[in-house]
Amino acid sequence: MKKSKKKKKSNTWKIKQHRDQFFKKSKTLGYRSRSAFKLIELNKKYKFIKKDTNLLDIGAYPGGWAQVTSKIISTGKILSLDTKKMDELKNISFLQCDFLEVNTKEKILNFFKDKLDVVISDMAANTTGNKSLDSIRTNQLCTEVVKFSSKVLKPNGVLVSKLFMGDDFLEVKELAKSKFKKVEFFKPEASRNESREIYLHCVTLKTL
Repeated sequence: MKKSKKKKKSNTWKIKQHRDQFFKKSKTLGYRSRSAFKLIELNKKYKFIKKDTNLLDIGAYPGGWAQVTSKIISTGKILSLDTKKMDELKNISFLQCDFLEVNTKEKILNFFKDKLDVVISDMAANTTGNKSLDSIRTNQLCTEVVKFSSKVLKPNGVLVSKLFMGDDFLEVKELAKSKFKKVEFFKPEASRNESREIYLHCVTLKTL
């Protein structure tokens, strides 16, 4: 009985994927994931990725966001990282590692040698089926990204990070507002309607 329900749920997901316009479009245009269109929308709205941008891409696997950045950045440096191995992409340096580990942050600093222009994160915790728990765990990751970004970005740097509406959302919002002068939220059209995800867009660090 359990196997039957699981199979039915899996089939429903596959049907939704094939009906999804962004899923179809990603296959047609050669993007590794439909999430590429989320970053395209975010950059169209806020215009933070430029040809000379030095950019850190956190939670990069399978590489949809990296593909988008590589099409724009030509003279800047791009570093993508994830715990999962990502296939190579032109103009992209990749680290397979855990962002939360101290030595990972050291490797990031060694790679760029200087402050960054942009940090983007599409990182999310592995889902458990418990929406409240998933929100808390993903928002904790976002919290770590905000803290790290406030230390490595240039004064006019930009942070874009995924978080979930729900538990801990207000805590993340207040943390971001304590670190950045301008904090906004945006839900791309490419985000599924039923998804609780939203994207944090932060600009210009506050001086202590």
